[in-house]
Amino acid sequence: MWSRIARLFVIKTKFEAFLIIYTLGTGAIERGTHYLHDFPGYGGWLLFAASPVAVFMAGARILESVERNR
Repeated sequence: MWSRIARLFVIKTKFEAFLIIYTLGTGAIERGTHYLHDFPGYGGWLLFAASPVAVFMAGARILESVERNR
Protein backbone atom coordinates (compact mmCIF):
# COMPACT_ATOMS: atom_id res chain seq x y z
CA MET A 1 0.00 0.00 0.00
CA TRP A 2 2.72 2.48 0.99
CA SER A 3 4.79 1.66 -2.07
CA ARG A 4 1.86 2.57 -4.34
CA ILE A 5 1.53 5.94 -2.61
CA ALA A 6 5.29 6.50 -2.67
CA ARG A 7 5.35 5.96 -6.46
CA LEU A 8 3.23 9.09 -6.88
CA PHE A 9 6.13 11.21 -5.62
CA VAL A 10 8.80 9.80 -7.93
CA ILE A 11 9.89 11.97 -10.86
CA LYS A 12 10.03 9.66 -13.88
CA THR A 13 10.25 11.89 -16.96
CA LYS A 14 11.91 15.12 -17.98
CA PHE A 15 8.49 16.71 -18.46
CA GLU A 16 7.63 16.09 -14.81
CA ALA A 17 11.02 17.48 -13.82
CA PHE A 18 10.47 20.65 -15.83
CA LEU A 19 7.03 21.14 -14.26
CA ILE A 20 8.53 20.85 -10.79
CA ILE A 21 11.37 23.23 -11.65
CA TYR A 22 8.85 25.72 -13.04
CA THR A 23 6.79 25.67 -9.85
CA LEU A 24 9.92 26.02 -7.73
CA GLY A 25 10.99 29.00 -9.85
CA THR A 26 7.58 30.64 -9.52
CA GLY A 27 7.77 30.28 -5.76
CA ALA A 28 11.32 31.63 -5.70
CA ILE A 29 10.31 34.78 -7.56
CA GLU A 30 7.38 35.26 -5.18
CA ARG A 31 9.73 34.85 -2.23
CA GLY A 32 12.14 37.30 -3.86
CA THR A 33 9.47 39.96 -4.18
CA HIS A 34 8.72 39.56 -0.46
CA TYR A 35 12.43 40.00 0.23
CA LEU A 36 12.40 43.24 -1.76
CA HIS A 37 9.44 44.46 0.26
CA ASP A 38 10.88 43.44 3.65
CA PHE A 39 14.49 44.47 2.97
CA PRO A 40 14.55 47.53 0.72
CA GLY A 41 17.84 48.37 -0.91
CA TYR A 42 20.92 46.37 -1.72
CA GLY A 43 20.24 43.52 0.74
CA GLY A 44 16.82 42.87 -0.69
CA TRP A 45 18.18 42.66 -4.22
CA LEU A 46 20.87 40.21 -3.10
CA LEU A 47 18.27 37.98 -1.47
CA PHE A 48 16.05 38.32 -4.55
CA ALA A 49 18.93 37.16 -6.76
CA ALA A 50 19.81 34.28 -4.44
CA SER A 51 16.32 32.78 -4.59
CA PRO A 52 16.29 31.81 -8.30
CA VAL A 53 19.94 30.75 -8.18
CA ALA A 54 19.01 28.12 -5.60
CA VAL A 55 16.27 26.88 -7.96
CA PHE A 56 18.77 26.69 -10.85
CA MET A 57 21.07 24.51 -8.75
CA ALA A 58 18.23 22.27 -7.57
CA GLY A 59 16.84 22.05 -11.11
CA ALA A 60 20.18 20.93 -12.47
CA ARG A 61 20.32 18.22 -9.83
CA ILE A 62 16.77 17.06 -10.59
CA LEU A 63 17.44 16.86 -14.34
CA GLU A 64 20.70 15.05 -13.72
CA SER A 65 18.99 12.45 -11.57
CA VAL A 66 16.23 11.89 -14.17
CA GLU A 67 18.81 11.41 -16.95
CA ARG A 68 20.90 9.10 -14.78
CA ASN A 69 17.93 6.80 -14.10
CA ARG A 70 17.30 6.20 -17.80
